[in-house]
Amino acid sequence: MTSIKILALTAAATLSLSAPPVFAAETFEAETTDIAFSFEGPFGKFDEHQLQRGLQVYTEVCAACHGLQYVPIRTLSDEGGPHLPEDQVRVYAEQWTVIDKETGEERGAVPADNFPRSALETAPDLSLMTKKRAGFHGPYGTGINQFLKGIGGPEHMYSILTGYTGEEKEEAGTVYYENHAFSTGWISMPPPLADDQVAYADGTPATVAQMSEDVSAFLMWTAEPHMMARKQTGFVAVLFLGLLAFLLYLTNKRIWAGIKGKHA
Repeated sequence: MTSIKILALTAAATLSLSAPPVFAAETFEAETTDIAFSFEGPFGKFDEHQLQRGLQVYTEVCAACHGLQYVPIRTLSDEGGPHLPEDQVRVYAEQWTVIDKETGEERGAVPADNFPRSALETAPDLSLMTKKRAGFHGPYGTGINQFLKGIGGPEHMYSILTGYTGEEKEEAGTVYYENHAFSTGWISMPPPLADDQVAYADGTPATVAQMSEDVSAFLMWTAEPHMMARKQTGFVAVLFLGLLAFLLYLTNKRIWAGIKGKHA
């Protein structure tokens, strides 16, 4: 009987020593800053000057790694967007090289071409990024915040660009940077922006916060270039439906007026 107890205790000790330690699961809640963008709300619209500044930030900073392969360069002259003069768009297109679909060779871009693809395989395309990423969730997984504040794609982009703390760590040969807006709290992309990194033509101070807001607004336009037209169409539709409902109410009241009068 004693030997059985000794074997049992030995087995229990062996299991306790060999079993991996159990740690409490670390949870991290990403922080998203709510920005009052000009295009929010049913009557909001893109700020043309902000889109032009955002295009400059993308061109001088983001384009080194990230592409906009689903955005035609010619749309930069569209009303409701950056609205650049057509001759300026032609000059702008000349700085890019694209692969000709017929010859398969590189050539200079023209306004009819799309922006180039991402220069790095690990760098995601930014054309639709503000529609892919949701900045607002909850509370408690309900998604109610998205009804009140919207999905929060541009806010998520802004928060990522401004969310670096300056802390770094290295794991498996990769350097990670602490970022309060990223889902895990650490991101492999180094801080892309610094104060006065670009020189705005309109004299706007090029702070990290300002550049982040401008490029986030620009990327919202690349993802939703027809947002203003949809809002106008929706507004007209709501007015039409409201007028129709009012006419139906008057028609119904007139049809039933005689019958209701008899029973009165």
